Amino acid sequence: MNGFKEPGMRNVGSYSSMADDDDLDLSRLPDRPKLPIERQRSCDERSMTELSINVRALESFDSLYSPGGMRSGFSTPVSTARNPFEPHPIIAEAWEALRRSIVYFKGEPIGTIAAYDHASEEVLNYDQVFVRDFVPSALAFLMNGEPEMIKNFLLKTLYLQGWEKRIDRFKLGEGVMPASFKVLHDPVRKTDTLVADFGESAIGRVAPVDSGFWWIILLRAYTKSTGDSSLAESPECQKGIRLILTLCLSEGFDTFPTLLCADGCSMIDRRMGIYGYPIEIQALFFMALRCALTMLKHDSEGKEFVERIVKRLHALSYHMRTYFWLDFQQLNDIYRYKTEEYSHTAVNKFNVIPDSIPDWVFDFMPIRGGYFIGNVSPARMDFRWFALGNCVAILSSLATPEQSMAVMDLIEERWEELVGEMPLKVTYPAIESHEWRIVTGCDPKNTRWSYHNGGSWPVLLWLLTAACIKTGRPQIARRAIELAENRLLKDSWPEYYDGKLGRYIGKQARKFQTWSIAGYLVAKMMLEDPSHLGMVSLEEDKAMKPLIKRSASWTCPEISLDLIL
Repeated sequence: MNGFKEPGMRNVGSYSSMADDDDLDLSRLPDRPKLPIERQRSCDERSMTELSINVRALESFDSLYSPGGMRSGFSTPVSTARNPFEPHPIIAEAWEALRRSIVYFKGEPIGTIAAYDHASEEVLNYDQVFVRDFVPSALAFLMNGEPEMIKNFLLKTLYLQGWEKRIDRFKLGEGVMPASFKVLHDPVRKTDTLVADFGESAIGRVAPVDSGFWWIILLRAYTKSTGDSSLAESPECQKGIRLILTLCLSEGFDTFPTLLCADGCSMIDRRMGIYGYPIEIQALFFMALRCALTMLKHDSEGKEFVERIVKRLHALSYHMRTYFWLDFQQLNDIYRYKTEEYSHTAVNKFNVIPDSIPDWVFDFMPIRGGYFIGNVSPARMDFRWFALGNCVAILSSLATPEQSMAVMDLIEERWEELVGEMPLKVTYPAIESHEWRIVTGCDPKNTRWSYHNGGSWPVLLWLLTAACIKTGRPQIARRAIELAENRLLKDSWPEYYDGKLGRYIGKQARKFQTWSIAGYLVAKMMLEDPSHLGMVSLEEDKAMKPLIKRSASWTCPEISLDLIL
């Protein structure tokens, strides 16, 4: 098919960057295999402080050995003797379904549609190429040694970014990336036309905040996988990165380093009470900033952005690790908060009323484990668990090594609640009854334990697997993948599952959902060859030191940055 290789073989030059030995210290963990690592010092490892002082070009990528001692290289079979299991029979079916979803523009592959569900009565926008949906598809093809489509996608979305974007006569920012696009074929004139959606056609008319971040993350993944930095260094891509950064690094009235967002601006694309500073956007923001830092040229324009990124990363990492982190001790501290505190010495900086803590969180929080909560803003803490935000926090090293391990501990301790019979709960717990009516606006698609309101999404399997490998807990991913394999093909690759345990196919779920298929394939290939992790993982930055006491204020100007970090 159009020069593509058979799914059984791949041709990959996949260079990887994993965490330092301290970040992957598995010696203290019984029965957890230690990954032997051969490393060179990469740009990803260099501290923000060092980059802000000594600007250098990208260095060579890291090398990583697989657990069996075999290095991932060119012409490596998908299944080798180092695997503890034979390829699952549904892999070939998954590849066939994934290839069927490919979209072509002027004869060249440009992306994959959201769902290939001909049985559905309404197509809606599932026949379009979504930026966020395409990421797992892109990773699957990169891991299989097929980078052409990803390059085409990156360039075409960059072209769409340059469009003038208006919604109801209001102009959007210049750097906004589309939520999706479709190719219109004219068989008479034999022409192809791109039509993009920046939110003007979306349900709720919300522009995607995450598309630009995913684009930067995917550009780095392409660069890491192919070893070809010429695309990222091209004037077009450099300008695209700068435009995205201009939007999200702009200064205004906000007193927090986090990014202020509306409901429905990310994967949670319906009204679900995530307005403000949702964890998913903050984690993607952090990761995109770090990815941009490795790809920006250090010319006159790029250097200015490097300095702004460095400052924002310092503030953002401190803010998130301190105020969004929740474990048993933090929960107990919040439970005992005093209110109406004034000055930068206040402990309860956001004036959260302890009585607002929901009852479920006291039973949910184990003694061992923790997670980044959904949102923090004045007088409000959203204590819900959001899977994507926590996994990306681990992969980007927004989470400290200790916090990353605690997230994995929480998943193991609360397996039934977060994984159940189908990985993985997009959010936990579901909103019910009167609260559901108020928060979702009585959204019939977001009834309890369905869709974004506590539904289970197979696409999250690849993010969970990547986080498990990075933290040295592959057995968690293997267990989750086995659960998914029992049903995904039989159920025709649904978009999501319903119920507390994820037992039922979602009541409005599309079949042959492309990112469910791609998410499974990426998880399998990553577990088989952990060197692929380098595409989507960033090592801990040593300049961003662990937490300090809550009573100290990150906003206090007279305290040196070195003392804070």
